[in-house]
Amino acid sequence: MSRRVAPSILAADFARLGAAVDEVLAAGATVIHVDVMDGHFVPPITLGPAVLGALREHVGDAVDLDVHLMIERPDRHLEAFAAAGATGITFHAEATPHVHYTVQAIREAGCRAGLAVNPGTPPTVYGELDVDLALCMTVNPGWGGQAFIARSPDKLRRIAALLAPGTELEVDGGIDTSTAGICAEAGATLFVAGTAVFGADDPGAAYRAIAGAAKCG
Repeated sequence: MSRRVAPSILAADFARLGAAVDEVLAAGATVIHVDVMDGHFVPPITLGPAVLGALREHVGDAVDLDVHLMIERPDRHLEAFAAAGATGITFHAEATPHVHYTVQAIREAGCRAGLAVNPGTPPTVYGELDVDLALCMTVNPGWGGQAFIARSPDKLRRIAALLAPGTELEVDGGIDTSTAGICAEAGATLFVAGTAVFGADDPGAAYRAIAGAAKCG
């Protein structure tokens, strides 16, 4: 499976969101990561389906919009995000007791189904489910700019061993040129990078550097 970097708009300048996304698309990005937070599952509050819909209209159909729900009761909001243009929807195993139901509901809404686990959650849940994407959090969810948790590559390897062939393994948190290669060696195929991309003076160049470190393409 080819590797890709997914720039996270959580770290972008929301006053010029379209232009910020255009910079990384021009640098070669084919997927944009969209972090959704509700102020309950994680303390911050970010954006909702309206912003996702505007982003979909801006980028067109060729770009994947990778929606990461850091919210309680994600099953209540799947249809709205699917209708707004999500390519894939990822939710947290810790956010609902109905994990299998939610995976099915995402697919029924026409999106790829992803399941995320927090740093303190064992990866065994992936042995019980068939998902399209597994997201390993390498920081605690909710805040950008955190330091990469050093033990994460070992967890990535354990998750990779539980996944069916063709399942994407996404890594999110502290991803930059110093950590992307380590995660790639551990089995990651999709690399979420927010601050390291949009916090740089030249986001396009930062994107290309991380993609190079992960040996994407």
